Amino acid sequence: MERDSTAGGAEDLLLEDKVSKLRAGSLHKHELAEAMEVEQEGLVEHQPLEQDDLNFEKWKPKPKPKRTLHEKIDDLKTYLWNAETKEFMGRSGKSWSLILLFYAALYIFLAAMFAGCMCCLMWSISPYAPTYNDRVMPPGMTMFPHVDTAHGFDIAFNASDRSSWRRYAKTLEAHLKPYDDGLQGRRNIACKGNAYFMQEDLEESAERKACQFNRSSLGACSGLQDKDFGYSKGRPCILVKMNRILGYLPGQGTPVNVTCGLKKGSTEVLGEVKFFPNPNFDLRYYPYYGKLRHVNYSSPLVAVQFLNVQHDTPLHIQCKLNGKGIINDSPTDRFLGSVSFTLEVGA
Repeated sequence: MERDSTAGGAEDLLLEDKVSKLRAGSLHKHELAEAMEVEQEGLVEHQPLEQDDLNFEKWKPKPKPKRTLHEKIDDLKTYLWNAETKEFMGRSGKSWSLILLFYAALYIFLAAMFAGCMCCLMWSISPYAPTYNDRVMPPGMTMFPHVDTAHGFDIAFNASDRSSWRRYAKTLEAHLKPYDDGLQGRRNIACKGNAYFMQEDLEESAERKACQFNRSSLGACSGLQDKDFGYSKGRPCILVKMNRILGYLPGQGTPVNVTCGLKKGSTEVLGEVKFFPNPNFDLRYYPYYGKLRHVNYSSPLVAVQFLNVQHDTPLHIQCKLNGKGIINDSPTDRFLGSVSFTLEVGA
């Protein structure tokens, strides 16, 4: 029995040895195959290019044959109208019809959408008053004459030289034409008192009445007594007014007044200053209801005359509005509640 077991053990050892050798052989064959593949790839990479591969001329695109002018014209004619396929510019009649129909529908839709938007916009706003008017700035101020916008509101002339001040007088005369007493009497009504002329009880589209502002009330600066507005005598006149603001009530129940003085320097060189008809903007000319309703509205004016300024001296003058709710010292807007100009009068 021991012998048989010994023989069985030897056979098992021989079998295991054969199996291990076979495994080692198979692994060796596998590694050998991989090595041969790598070697073949290396040979392929290092294989020299053939002469045909180095001939780059064959890879260049062949030049197109030159076409004559006659051929080009024939091609153009064929493109415009192909008699064989019955096509115009490369498209058949059906194709052109579909394209035209598409763009016609597109532009009709866009036009209808734009018209609809405009109708909604015009329906939502009033032509007589702003829809939103919750922030009204205080009024600005302007003056006349100003004939040379490049140099601002500069007035310089010699009283003895008519050509130096004639343009100022003509500008004032043109500005005062709508204030002629006869014209004001036909267009506007005579108002009394000094209270706001409220007309809120009328329909929104109804025309509002305006108070007369007669040119004759400006006295020596009206151009009626002195056609030269004082310039020929060295006593120039200017006109100042507030800018129109729709619905604005200046002064909060108290008239806004005007003052004029030198920005710098002694007031003696400015001399006496006179205001016509008075330095106040009367309340009866407010509020303003807009061009569509206040058709004949005439902005009130204050005329300022400098009676005896120092000659041959440039004077930097500032006229200001004064009243409740008025701003006249803005560092960013020099026309907000005030106006500045230079006045130089020669003998």
